[in-house]
Amino acid sequence: MADRAGVSIGTVSNVLNRPDHVAPDTMVRVRTAMDQLGYVPNELARQLKRGGGTTLGMVVLNLVNPFFAELAHACQVAAEAAGLTVILGSSDQESEREERYISLFERQRVEGMLLALQDVPTTRLQLLHQRGMPIVVLGRSGMESGDFCLTGLDGYRAGALAAQHLVESGHRRITFLGGPTNQVSDRWSGLESYCDKLGEVQVDRLNTLDQTILEGRRAGSEIAARPPSERPDAVFAANDQLAIGLQQSVLELGLRVPGDIAVMGCDDIAQAQTSSVPLTTIRQPVSAIAAEAIRLVRAEREPGHVHSTSLLAPELVVRHSTVQ
Repeated sequence: MADRAGVSIGTVSNVLNRPDHVAPDTMVRVRTAMDQLGYVPNELARQLKRGGGTTLGMVVLNLVNPFFAELAHACQVAAEAAGLTVILGSSDQESEREERYISLFERQRVEGMLLALQDVPTTRLQLLHQRGMPIVVLGRSGMESGDFCLTGLDGYRAGALAAQHLVESGHRRITFLGGPTNQVSDRWSGLESYCDKLGEVQVDRLNTLDQTILEGRRAGSEIAARPPSERPDAVFAANDQLAIGLQQSVLELGLRVPGDIAVMGCDDIAQAQTSSVPLTTIRQPVSAIAAEAIRLVRAEREPGHVHSTSLLAPELVVRHSTVQ
């Protein structure tokens, strides 16, 4: 390339790394030679030489879930504002796939990782973090370890806020719908604690294997098949997809929403507003979560950094699925 442009190797290096030190006509000659030869800079090698990079690796639980698609987009926007780029992967709640993405990001020497984990961090992930890889855990407020920075919705407050709304709307038999258990325990705890303090509200939970519309429909069929005296008069689902699926099912089976059963979700995805009965839900502050995640992952590089948990406040959005 240097020969093609008629310059030294050092000048080519300056064009790539210190363009302000290169004369305009020389810059044109070198760039022209690059185009003619089809040269693509080795970004990984450049990052290693500089001692840092501009790429973040991100893993979400399932990109089919609109909430995680929205969160990934918000993190991309927040990262670009900070001069960073996000590489995205979806684990689809498979441990081996999650591990493959983390290994890939490690080999690529990313600047940091944003991870929505299926469970508590593995020993390998803890060791990677201890060796200096900045890692921020997304949305696991039930995680007790203080070894990682964490940000996401305050799920306990979300559950309590949902309980307050349903109780104040006149409901006294509330079922919590969600799973896997370790991923929704904070929302269940908030709901249960609020209702236990009142002493006049019956609460139970119906576990699901996943948080999909199909799982919601299955739960709706099960609830609708119960005798009216054993049926809840309200359901708080751990996410909107479960709530939408449940609502579809009970409506098809002849129950009224909210006349026979009130239905409430969490996340406030776009479908919540356009579902057959517009869905009352708990809105997650997605943009704020993304901004905080980027702030925390950058802060991990700072001397004296102390890991912190930053849980953001939920917002109640009332629609027709809980209010007559």
